[in-house]
Amino acid sequence: NDNNRIFLSGYFGRDVVKLSDLLNMDYGNTTVTFRWNHVFNKRIFMDASTIYSNYRWELGVQDGVTSVDWTTGITDKDQHLDFTFYANPENTIKFGVQGIAHTFRPGKIGGQFNDSTTFDYMIPNTHSIEAAAYVSNEQEITSRLSVIYGLRYSAFFNQGPGEVLVFDKTDPQNYVVTDTLHYGAGDIFNSYTNGFEPRLSLRYILNKTSSLKASYNRMYQYVQLASNSTASLPIDFWFPASPNIKPQRADQVALGYFRNFRDNMLETSVEVYYKTMKNTVDFRDHANLILNADYETEIRTGTGYSYGVEFLVKKQVGKLTGWVSYTYSRTFKKIPEINKGKTYQASYDKPHDFAIVVSYDVTDRLNLAGNWIFTSAPPRTMPTGRFEYGGGIGPVYSDRNTIRIFPYHRLDLSMTWRLNKKKQRYEHFLNVSVYNAYMRKNPLQITFREDPEKPRVTHAYMDYLYRIVPSISYNFNF
Repeated sequence: NDNNRIFLSGYFGRDVVKLSDLLNMDYGNTTVTFRWNHVFNKRIFMDASTIYSNYRWELGVQDGVTSVDWTTGITDKDQHLDFTFYANPENTIKFGVQGIAHTFRPGKIGGQFNDSTTFDYMIPNTHSIEAAAYVSNEQEITSRLSVIYGLRYSAFFNQGPGEVLVFDKTDPQNYVVTDTLHYGAGDIFNSYTNGFEPRLSLRYILNKTSSLKASYNRMYQYVQLASNSTASLPIDFWFPASPNIKPQRADQVALGYFRNFRDNMLETSVEVYYKTMKNTVDFRDHANLILNADYETEIRTGTGYSYGVEFLVKKQVGKLTGWVSYTYSRTFKKIPEINKGKTYQASYDKPHDFAIVVSYDVTDRLNLAGNWIFTSAPPRTMPTGRFEYGGGIGPVYSDRNTIRIFPYHRLDLSMTWRLNKKKQRYEHFLNVSVYNAYMRKNPLQITFREDPEKPRVTHAYMDYLYRIVPSISYNFNF
Protein backbone atom coordinates (compact mmCIF):
# COMPACT_ATOMS: atom_id res chain seq x y z
CA ASN A 1 0.00 0.00 0.00
CA ASP A 2 1.08 3.63 0.18
CA ASN A 3 3.05 3.06 3.41
CA ASN A 4 4.58 -0.37 2.79
CA ARG A 5 6.64 -2.00 0.09
CA ILE A 6 8.37 -5.36 0.09
CA PHE A 7 11.19 -6.56 -2.15
CA LEU A 8 12.52 -10.05 -2.76
CA SER A 9 15.61 -10.65 -4.86
CA GLY A 10 17.94 -13.55 -5.47
CA TYR A 11 21.05 -14.38 -7.42
CA PHE A 12 22.94 -17.53 -8.26
CA GLY A 13 26.11 -17.51 -10.34
CA ARG A 14 29.17 -19.66 -10.87
CA ASP A 15 32.30 -19.37 -12.96
CA VAL A 16 33.59 -22.73 -14.18
CA VAL A 17 37.13 -22.81 -15.52
CA LYS A 18 39.11 -25.70 -16.98
CA LEU A 19 42.74 -24.88 -16.27
CA SER A 20 44.16 -28.02 -17.90
CA ASP A 21 43.16 -31.53 -18.90
CA LEU A 22 43.43 -32.52 -15.24
CA LEU A 23 42.52 -29.37 -13.33
CA ASN A 24 39.10 -27.70 -12.98
CA MET A 25 37.95 -24.81 -10.84
CA ASP A 26 34.57 -23.27 -10.10
CA TYR A 27 33.49 -20.52 -7.73
CA GLY A 28 30.52 -18.24 -7.17
CA ASN A 29 27.80 -16.81 -4.94
CA THR A 30 24.27 -17.61 -3.91
CA THR A 31 22.37 -14.71 -2.34
CA VAL A 32 18.81 -13.95 -1.27
CA THR A 33 17.57 -10.57 0.03
CA PHE A 34 14.22 -9.66 1.57
CA ARG A 35 13.60 -5.96 2.19
CA TRP A 36 10.66 -4.09 3.75
CA ASN A 37 10.18 -0.32 3.44
CA HIS A 38 7.72 1.31 5.83
CA VAL A 39 6.61 4.95 6.01
CA PHE A 40 5.46 5.88 9.52
CA ASN A 41 4.59 9.42 8.48
CA LYS A 42 6.00 12.23 6.36
CA ARG A 43 9.04 12.52 8.63
CA ILE A 44 10.05 8.94 9.54
CA PHE A 45 11.01 6.18 7.12
CA MET A 46 12.21 2.61 7.86
CA ASP A 47 14.15 0.09 5.79
CA ALA A 48 14.49 -3.48 7.17
CA SER A 49 16.56 -6.10 5.32
CA THR A 50 17.39 -9.78 5.75
CA ILE A 51 20.27 -11.02 3.58
CA TYR A 52 21.66 -14.51 3.06
CA SER A 53 24.94 -15.00 1.19
CA ASN A 54 26.93 -18.15 0.48
CA TYR A 55 30.29 -18.03 -1.32
CA ARG A 56 31.94 -21.30 -2.33
CA TRP A 57 35.18 -22.08 -4.14
CA GLU A 58 36.15 -25.54 -5.41
CA LEU A 59 39.25 -27.01 -7.06
CA GLY A 60 39.08 -30.45 -8.65
CA VAL A 61 41.81 -32.75 -9.98
CA GLN A 62 40.94 -35.86 -12.00
CA ASP A 63 43.25 -38.09 -14.05
CA GLY A 64 40.95 -41.04 -14.65
CA VAL A 65 42.31 -42.99 -11.69
CA THR A 66 42.55 -40.40 -8.91
CA SER A 67 40.06 -37.64 -8.14
CA VAL A 68 40.49 -34.93 -5.51
CA ASP A 69 38.14 -32.04 -4.64
CA TRP A 70 38.97 -29.13 -2.36
CA THR A 71 36.26 -26.67 -1.27
CA THR A 72 36.25 -23.55 0.88
CA GLY A 73 33.86 -20.64 1.47
CA ILE A 74 31.93 -18.36 3.80
CA THR A 75 28.25 -18.05 4.69
CA ASP A 76 26.73 -14.80 6.02
CA LYS A 77 23.32 -14.13 7.54
CA ASP A 78 22.81 -10.37 7.73
CA GLN A 79 20.09 -8.27 9.43
CA HIS A 80 19.72 -4.50 8.82
CA LEU A 81 17.32 -2.05 10.41
CA ASP A 82 17.72 1.54 9.20
CA PHE A 83 15.68 4.67 9.90
CA THR A 84 15.58 8.12 8.31
CA PHE A 85 14.10 11.00 10.32
CA TYR A 86 13.51 14.37 8.65
CA ALA A 87 13.73 16.50 11.78
CA ASN A 88 13.36 19.80 9.90
CA PRO A 89 14.44 21.28 6.55
CA GLU A 90 18.00 21.73 7.86
CA ASN A 91 18.52 18.35 9.57
CA THR A 92 18.14 14.78 8.30
CA ILE A 93 18.97 12.16 10.94
CA LYS A 94 19.79 8.56 10.05
CA PHE A 95 20.27 5.75 12.54
CA GLY A 96 20.14 1.98 12.66
CA VAL A 97 21.56 -1.35 13.75
CA GLN A 98 23.11 -4.34 12.00
CA GLY A 99 23.99 -7.91 12.90
CA ILE A 100 25.87 -10.50 10.85
CA ALA A 101 26.42 -14.17 11.67
CA HIS A 102 29.50 -15.51 9.86
CA THR A 103 30.34 -19.15 9.24
CA PHE A 104 33.83 -19.67 7.83
CA ARG A 105 34.72 -22.88 6.01
CA PRO A 106 38.55 -22.82 5.77
CA GLY A 107 38.80 -26.00 3.75
CA LYS A 108 37.56 -29.51 3.05
CA ILE A 109 39.25 -32.09 0.85
CA GLY A 110 37.98 -35.44 -0.30
CA GLY A 111 38.60 -37.89 -3.09
CA GLN A 112 39.49 -41.33 -4.24
CA PHE A 113 42.75 -43.09 -5.11
CA ASN A 114 42.99 -45.94 -7.62
CA ASP A 115 39.21 -46.18 -7.90
CA SER A 116 39.03 -47.74 -4.43
CA THR A 117 40.68 -45.90 -1.51
CA THR A 118 38.65 -42.88 -0.38
CA PHE A 119 39.66 -40.10 1.99
CA ASP A 120 37.97 -37.11 3.62
CA TYR A 121 39.58 -34.30 5.67
CA MET A 122 38.14 -30.98 6.87
CA ILE A 123 39.49 -28.04 8.83
CA PRO A 124 36.78 -27.26 11.43
CA ASN A 125 34.42 -24.41 10.60
CA THR A 126 34.61 -21.24 12.69
CA HIS A 127 31.75 -18.96 13.72
CA SER A 128 31.51 -15.32 14.68
CA ILE A 129 29.03 -12.48 15.16
CA GLU A 130 29.50 -8.91 13.96
CA ALA A 131 27.24 -6.16 15.34
CA ALA A 132 27.01 -2.42 14.77
CA ALA A 133 24.88 0.63 15.53
CA TYR A 134 25.14 4.11 14.05
CA VAL A 135 23.65 7.59 14.05
CA SER A 136 24.37 10.50 11.72
CA ASN A 137 22.99 13.92 10.93
CA GLU A 138 23.06 15.76 7.62
CA GLN A 139 22.83 19.42 8.54
CA GLU A 140 22.66 22.53 6.39
CA ILE A 141 24.44 25.19 8.42
CA THR A 142 24.14 27.91 5.78
CA SER A 143 22.98 28.06 2.18
CA ARG A 144 26.56 27.19 1.15
CA LEU A 145 27.89 25.03 3.98
CA SER A 146 26.52 21.60 4.89
CA VAL A 147 27.98 18.93 7.13
CA ILE A 148 27.38 15.23 7.79
CA TYR A 149 28.62 14.00 11.14
CA GLY A 150 28.02 10.78 12.97
CA LEU A 151 29.32 7.88 14.97
CA ARG A 152 29.25 4.17 14.22
CA TYR A 153 29.97 1.58 16.90
CA SER A 154 30.96 -1.94 15.92
CA ALA A 155 31.77 -5.07 17.89
CA PHE A 156 32.93 -8.57 17.04
CA PHE A 157 32.54 -11.87 18.88
CA ASN A 158 34.14 -15.28 18.25
CA GLN A 159 31.65 -18.03 18.95
CA GLY A 160 32.09 -21.75 19.56
CA PRO A 161 32.45 -24.48 18.74
CA GLY A 162 36.02 -23.46 18.14
CA GLU A 163 39.68 -23.75 19.00
CA VAL A 164 42.27 -21.14 19.96
CA LEU A 165 45.94 -21.81 19.31
CA VAL A 166 48.61 -20.77 21.80
CA PHE A 167 51.92 -19.88 20.10
CA ASP A 168 55.57 -19.82 21.01
CA LYS A 169 56.86 -16.77 19.09
CA THR A 170 60.52 -17.11 20.05
CA ASP A 171 61.39 -17.56 16.38
CA PRO A 172 59.53 -14.74 14.57
CA GLN A 173 59.65 -16.66 11.29
CA ASN A 174 58.24 -19.92 12.64
CA TYR A 175 55.53 -19.82 15.30
CA VAL A 176 55.19 -23.08 17.20
CA VAL A 177 51.83 -24.22 18.61
CA THR A 178 52.27 -25.07 22.29
CA ASP A 179 48.64 -25.55 23.31
CA THR A 180 45.08 -25.62 21.95
CA LEU A 181 42.09 -24.27 23.88
CA HIS A 182 38.68 -25.78 23.06
CA TYR A 183 35.27 -24.08 23.37
CA GLY A 184 31.79 -25.52 23.11
CA ALA A 185 28.94 -24.64 20.78
CA GLY A 186 27.49 -21.20 21.45
CA ASP A 187 30.32 -20.10 23.77
CA ILE A 188 31.55 -16.52 23.27
CA PHE A 189 35.29 -16.98 23.86
CA ASN A 190 36.66 -13.69 22.51
CA SER A 191 35.37 -10.20 21.76
CA TYR A 192 36.47 -6.84 20.35
CA THR A 193 34.21 -4.09 21.67
CA ASN A 194 36.14 -0.86 21.22
CA GLY A 195 35.07 -0.22 17.64
CA PHE A 196 34.09 3.46 17.72
CA GLU A 197 34.09 4.80 14.17
CA PRO A 198 33.58 8.58 13.86
CA ARG A 199 32.57 10.06 10.50
CA LEU A 200 32.73 13.68 9.34
CA SER A 201 32.04 15.18 5.92
CA LEU A 202 31.92 18.86 4.90
CA ARG A 203 30.63 20.41 1.69
CA TYR A 204 31.07 24.06 0.77
CA ILE A 205 29.38 25.47 -2.34
CA LEU A 206 31.68 28.00 -4.00
CA ASN A 207 29.17 29.08 -6.66
CA LYS A 208 26.40 27.63 -8.84
CA THR A 209 28.78 25.25 -10.61
CA SER A 210 31.50 24.28 -8.14
CA SER A 211 31.99 23.03 -4.60
CA LEU A 212 34.59 21.67 -2.17
CA LYS A 213 34.24 18.50 -0.06
CA ALA A 214 36.34 17.19 2.81
CA SER A 215 35.89 14.05 4.91
CA TYR A 216 37.35 11.89 7.68
CA ASN A 217 36.42 8.26 8.40
CA ARG A 218 37.58 5.57 10.80
CA MET A 219 36.77 1.97 9.90
CA TYR A 220 37.33 -1.46 11.47
CA GLN A 221 37.62 -4.65 9.44
CA TYR A 222 36.96 -7.91 11.27
CA VAL A 223 37.02 -10.35 8.33
CA GLN A 224 40.23 -10.94 6.39
CA LEU A 225 41.08 -12.66 3.12
CA ALA A 226 43.94 -15.14 2.70
CA SER A 227 45.15 -15.71 -0.86
CA ASN A 228 46.84 -19.03 -1.54
CA SER A 229 48.59 -17.91 -4.70
CA THR A 230 50.21 -14.87 -6.24
CA ALA A 231 48.10 -15.53 -9.32
CA SER A 232 44.90 -13.69 -10.10
CA LEU A 233 42.88 -16.75 -9.17
CA PRO A 234 40.22 -16.90 -6.46
CA ILE A 235 42.25 -19.54 -4.61
CA ASP A 236 41.51 -18.05 -1.25
CA PHE A 237 39.67 -18.42 2.02
CA TRP A 238 38.19 -15.99 4.52
CA PHE A 239 39.10 -15.95 8.20
CA PRO A 240 37.92 -13.82 11.15
CA ALA A 241 39.63 -11.73 13.78
CA SER A 242 40.48 -13.90 16.79
CA PRO A 243 42.46 -13.83 20.05
CA ASN A 244 45.60 -14.07 17.87
CA ILE A 245 44.57 -11.68 15.08
CA LYS A 246 43.34 -8.20 15.94
CA PRO A 247 40.88 -6.42 13.63
CA GLN A 248 42.36 -4.03 11.11
CA ARG A 249 41.75 -0.31 11.63
CA ALA A 250 41.93 2.39 8.98
CA ASP A 251 41.76 6.18 9.27
CA GLN A 252 41.19 8.09 6.04
CA VAL A 253 41.02 11.78 5.11
CA ALA A 254 39.94 13.08 1.70
CA LEU A 255 39.58 16.42 -0.07
CA GLY A 256 37.77 17.00 -3.35
CA TYR A 257 36.91 19.74 -5.83
CA PHE A 258 33.76 19.35 -7.96
CA ARG A 259 32.65 21.48 -10.92
CA ASN A 260 29.93 21.25 -13.56
CA PHE A 261 30.08 22.72 -17.08
CA ARG A 262 27.62 23.58 -19.87
CA ASP A 263 24.48 23.83 -17.73
CA ASN A 264 25.43 20.75 -15.69
CA MET A 265 25.85 18.59 -18.78
CA LEU A 266 29.40 17.74 -17.75
CA GLU A 267 30.40 16.80 -14.21
CA THR A 268 34.08 16.90 -13.24
CA SER A 269 35.90 16.20 -10.02
CA VAL A 270 39.33 15.67 -8.53
CA GLU A 271 39.84 14.08 -5.12
CA VAL A 272 42.90 13.26 -3.04
CA TYR A 273 43.03 10.90 -0.06
CA TYR A 274 45.42 9.52 2.52
CA LYS A 275 44.81 6.46 4.69
CA THR A 276 46.72 4.84 7.53
CA MET A 277 46.20 1.21 8.58
CA LYS A 278 46.88 -0.56 11.84
CA ASN A 279 47.02 -4.34 12.43
CA THR A 280 47.20 -4.95 8.69
CA VAL A 281 47.80 -8.62 7.88
CA ASP A 282 50.06 -10.52 5.53
CA PHE A 283 51.67 -13.94 5.37
CA ARG A 284 55.22 -14.91 6.10
CA ASP A 285 57.53 -16.01 3.32
CA HIS A 286 56.79 -19.53 2.05
CA ALA A 287 53.55 -19.68 4.05
CA ASN A 288 51.52 -22.88 3.91
CA LEU A 289 47.85 -21.91 3.65
CA ILE A 290 46.15 -24.75 1.81
CA LEU A 291 44.36 -27.06 4.26
CA ASN A 292 46.46 -25.81 7.15
CA ALA A 293 44.44 -26.01 10.36
CA ASP A 294 47.14 -23.89 12.05
CA TYR A 295 46.99 -21.12 9.43
CA GLU A 296 47.19 -18.43 12.14
CA THR A 297 50.84 -19.40 12.65
CA GLU A 298 51.52 -18.15 9.11
CA ILE A 299 50.03 -14.67 9.67
CA ARG A 300 52.05 -11.59 10.59
CA THR A 301 50.69 -8.12 11.40
CA GLY A 302 51.99 -4.56 11.15
CA THR A 303 51.10 -1.15 9.75
CA GLY A 304 50.33 0.28 6.35
CA TYR A 305 49.35 3.40 4.49
CA SER A 306 47.92 4.40 1.13
CA TYR A 307 47.36 7.60 -0.81
CA GLY A 308 46.03 8.64 -4.18
CA VAL A 309 44.29 11.11 -6.46
CA GLU A 310 41.17 10.47 -8.54
CA PHE A 311 39.99 12.37 -11.64
CA LEU A 312 36.53 12.04 -13.21
CA VAL A 313 34.72 13.61 -16.20
CA LYS A 314 31.12 12.46 -16.58
CA LYS A 315 28.33 13.20 -19.09
CA GLN A 316 24.78 12.15 -18.16
CA VAL A 317 22.64 14.13 -20.62
CA GLY A 318 21.96 13.45 -24.30
CA LYS A 319 22.20 10.45 -26.59
CA LEU A 320 25.90 10.08 -25.86
CA THR A 321 26.68 9.50 -22.17
CA GLY A 322 29.53 8.03 -20.18
CA TRP A 323 32.62 8.96 -18.25
CA VAL A 324 36.40 9.00 -18.25
CA SER A 325 38.23 8.31 -14.99
CA TYR A 326 41.83 8.02 -13.87
CA THR A 327 43.21 7.11 -10.46
CA TYR A 328 46.78 7.16 -9.25
CA SER A 329 47.10 5.29 -5.96
CA ARG A 330 49.75 3.56 -3.86
CA THR A 331 49.51 1.15 -0.91
CA PHE A 332 52.42 0.06 1.30
CA LYS A 333 52.88 -2.21 4.30
CA LYS A 334 55.52 -2.51 6.99
CA ILE A 335 55.58 -5.73 9.00
CA PRO A 336 58.66 -6.52 11.14
CA GLU A 337 58.83 -10.22 10.24
CA ILE A 338 58.40 -9.69 6.47
CA ASN A 339 60.89 -8.28 3.94
CA LYS A 340 63.48 -7.82 6.71
CA GLY A 341 61.25 -5.20 8.30
CA LYS A 342 61.47 -2.90 5.27
CA THR A 343 58.40 -1.15 3.81
CA TYR A 344 57.04 -2.96 0.74
CA GLN A 345 54.23 -2.61 -1.79
CA ALA A 346 50.96 -4.38 -0.97
CA SER A 347 50.04 -7.21 -3.33
CA TYR A 348 47.00 -5.18 -4.50
CA ASP A 349 49.01 -1.99 -5.16
CA LYS A 350 48.13 -0.81 -8.70
CA PRO A 351 49.38 2.74 -9.30
CA HIS A 352 47.47 3.45 -12.51
CA ASP A 353 43.77 2.78 -13.13
CA PHE A 354 42.21 4.29 -16.26
CA ALA A 355 38.68 3.73 -17.63
CA ILE A 356 36.57 5.01 -20.54
CA VAL A 357 32.85 4.13 -20.53
CA VAL A 358 30.58 5.19 -23.43
CA SER A 359 26.89 4.61 -24.16
CA TYR A 360 25.10 5.86 -27.31
CA ASP A 361 21.35 5.71 -28.02
CA VAL A 362 21.19 5.21 -31.79
CA THR A 363 17.37 5.21 -31.56
CA ASP A 364 14.95 4.94 -28.67
CA ARG A 365 15.22 1.13 -29.08
CA LEU A 366 18.85 0.57 -30.00
CA ASN A 367 21.82 1.27 -27.71
CA LEU A 368 25.53 0.75 -28.36
CA ALA A 369 28.01 0.73 -25.50
CA GLY A 370 31.64 0.06 -24.80
CA ASN A 371 34.27 0.36 -22.12
CA TRP A 372 38.04 0.24 -22.11
CA ILE A 373 40.03 -0.27 -18.92
CA PHE A 374 43.72 -0.21 -18.10
CA THR A 375 45.37 -1.06 -14.77
CA SER A 376 48.94 -1.49 -13.67
CA ALA A 377 50.18 -4.98 -13.01
CA PRO A 378 50.14 -5.90 -9.30
CA PRO A 379 53.56 -6.42 -7.71
CA ARG A 380 54.81 -9.95 -7.18
CA THR A 381 57.68 -11.78 -5.51
CA MET A 382 59.57 -13.74 -8.16
CA PRO A 383 62.87 -15.59 -8.58
CA THR A 384 65.67 -13.38 -9.92
CA GLY A 385 68.49 -15.89 -9.83
CA ARG A 386 69.57 -19.32 -8.62
CA PHE A 387 72.24 -20.97 -6.47
CA GLU A 388 73.88 -24.37 -6.17
CA TYR A 389 74.35 -26.16 -2.85
CA GLY A 390 75.15 -29.80 -2.20
CA GLY A 391 74.54 -30.70 -5.82
CA GLY A 392 71.09 -29.13 -5.82
CA ILE A 393 69.79 -25.93 -7.39
CA GLY A 394 67.56 -23.44 -5.56
CA PRO A 395 65.95 -20.12 -6.56
CA VAL A 396 66.96 -16.68 -5.30
CA TYR A 397 63.89 -14.50 -4.81
CA SER A 398 63.42 -10.75 -5.05
CA ASP A 399 62.36 -8.68 -2.07
CA ARG A 400 58.63 -8.87 -1.26
CA ASN A 401 56.44 -7.54 -4.10
CA THR A 402 59.09 -5.72 -6.13
CA ILE A 403 58.41 -7.06 -9.65
CA ARG A 404 55.53 -6.14 -11.94
CA ILE A 405 54.69 -8.04 -15.10
CA PHE A 406 52.50 -6.89 -18.00
CA PRO A 407 49.66 -4.41 -17.32
CA TYR A 408 46.01 -5.38 -17.70
CA HIS A 409 43.79 -3.81 -20.37
CA ARG A 410 40.81 -4.83 -22.47
CA LEU A 411 37.90 -3.50 -24.57
CA ASP A 412 34.27 -4.65 -24.08
CA LEU A 413 31.50 -3.89 -26.60
CA SER A 414 27.74 -4.42 -26.45
CA MET A 415 24.52 -3.80 -28.37
CA THR A 416 21.10 -3.74 -26.68
CA TRP A 417 17.89 -3.89 -28.72
CA ARG A 418 14.46 -3.27 -27.15
CA LEU A 419 12.11 -5.72 -28.85
CA ASN A 420 8.99 -3.67 -28.02
CA LYS A 421 8.28 -1.13 -30.73
CA LYS A 422 6.68 1.07 -28.08
CA LYS A 423 7.20 1.31 -24.35
CA GLN A 424 4.52 -0.69 -22.56
CA ARG A 425 3.86 -2.09 -19.10
CA TYR A 426 6.40 -4.77 -19.92
CA GLU A 427 9.60 -4.59 -21.93
CA HIS A 428 12.01 -7.17 -23.25
CA PHE A 429 15.52 -6.72 -24.55
CA LEU A 430 18.11 -8.65 -26.53
CA ASN A 431 21.76 -7.97 -25.70
CA VAL A 432 24.82 -9.06 -27.66
CA SER A 433 28.23 -8.35 -26.16
CA VAL A 434 31.90 -9.11 -26.66
CA TYR A 435 34.31 -9.31 -23.72
CA ASN A 436 37.94 -8.50 -24.56
CA ALA A 437 37.16 -7.51 -28.13
CA TYR A 438 40.77 -7.19 -29.35
CA MET A 439 41.81 -10.47 -27.72
CA ARG A 440 44.35 -9.14 -25.24
CA LYS A 441 46.30 -11.92 -23.50
CA ASN A 442 46.11 -10.54 -19.98
CA PRO A 443 48.45 -12.39 -17.60
CA LEU A 444 46.83 -14.69 -15.10
CA GLN A 445 50.04 -15.98 -13.55
CA ILE A 446 53.72 -16.44 -14.30
CA THR A 447 55.31 -19.83 -13.65
CA PHE A 448 58.94 -20.92 -13.90
CA ARG A 449 60.04 -24.27 -15.29
CA GLU A 450 63.39 -25.84 -15.97
CA ASP A 451 64.29 -26.57 -19.57
CA PRO A 452 64.01 -30.39 -19.91
CA GLU A 453 67.05 -30.48 -22.18
CA LYS A 454 69.08 -27.87 -20.25
CA PRO A 455 68.51 -28.43 -16.50
CA ARG A 456 70.48 -25.30 -15.61
CA VAL A 457 68.19 -23.08 -17.73
CA THR A 458 64.84 -21.83 -16.39
CA HIS A 459 62.07 -20.35 -18.54
CA ALA A 460 59.19 -18.10 -17.50
CA TYR A 461 55.71 -18.97 -18.80
CA MET A 462 52.64 -16.74 -18.83
CA ASP A 463 49.18 -18.28 -18.34
CA TYR A 464 45.99 -16.45 -19.29
CA LEU A 465 42.30 -17.39 -19.22
CA TYR A 466 40.35 -15.49 -21.85
CA ARG A 467 41.18 -14.06 -25.26
CA ILE A 468 37.64 -13.17 -26.40
CA VAL A 469 34.25 -14.06 -24.87
CA PRO A 470 31.06 -13.38 -26.87
CA SER A 471 27.69 -13.60 -25.11
CA ILE A 472 24.00 -13.13 -25.76
CA SER A 473 21.29 -12.49 -23.18
CA TYR A 474 17.54 -11.89 -23.04
CA ASN A 475 15.91 -9.69 -20.39
CA PHE A 476 12.23 -9.37 -19.56
CA ASN A 477 10.94 -6.58 -17.31
CA PHE A 478 7.37 -6.08 -16.14
